[in-house]
Amino acid sequence: MDLETLLLPFRFAFMQNAFLISMMVAVPTALLSCFLVLKGWALMGDAVSHAVLPGIVLAYILGIPLLIGAFAAGMTCALATGYLTSNSRVKQDTVMGVVFSGMFGLGIVLYVSIETNAHLDHILFGNMLGVESHELWTAGIISALVAAVLVLKWKDLLLHSFDPAQAQASGLWVNTLHYGLLTVLSLTIVATLSAAGLILAIGLLIAPGAIAFLLVRKFSTMLWVSVLINMSAMLLGTYLSFFLDSAPAPTIILILTSMFLLAFVRRQILARRASLMRIQQG
Repeated sequence: MDLETLLLPFRFAFMQNAFLISMMVAVPTALLSCFLVLKGWALMGDAVSHAVLPGIVLAYILGIPLLIGAFAAGMTCALATGYLTSNSRVKQDTVMGVVFSGMFGLGIVLYVSIETNAHLDHILFGNMLGVESHELWTAGIISALVAAVLVLKWKDLLLHSFDPAQAQASGLWVNTLHYGLLTVLSLTIVATLSAAGLILAIGLLIAPGAIAFLLVRKFSTMLWVSVLINMSAMLLGTYLSFFLDSAPAPTIILILTSMFLLAFVRRQILARRASLMRIQQG
């Protein structure tokens, strides 16, 4: 394969936009994934990503921007989960499962009940190759805002995620950090709608942090490693999808999954070597 063929994807405007939005959403999703993995909120990301569907459909019916509906539905899911968890004996993961499946079911019922020429299925599966300029602006602004908040407040969020009681004793506004993280989560999902869609967004919100967690020990290192991993996977997946004639979003998720498996195998090999060394020294 010659150089001209290798550079062919960069000659098309739709591929250039796909690469651009990949770089935009890679940073906030990677940073946020570290906190979700540490806090054990993987299912929360799944819940919010699925729960935005009814908000999107209702926004379309009402003639308001779809992203406003998505954000409102995401926050409703997060707040409802928190309220039900605090006021019942049911565990949080069970509550999240009930809430997100209920809202996703509502979204599907609303979706199939309306007649439209709009491709709302892109919300489910993503449409990176059809990204328009206003979607690039929206994703860029939200991504920059979310990344700035996470970078500036990462130490406070780390303490809150690791030990909420200590965070409160240290004088931090625990409730503000809690709901702030939920707000950031909802905004990040809104930013990734055009790129990955609802179904695949959860992979971007978990895999980079999980991979970095297996590779490094310090959380500060985990943050930038997750960004490098996510950025590499998104750009490579978008590039390969051109030659494989596949959709970019699932290609990206497959690459992230492969990277996770490799990181897991590496971790197991290192653990066994360390165990053998301890046995030999003993």
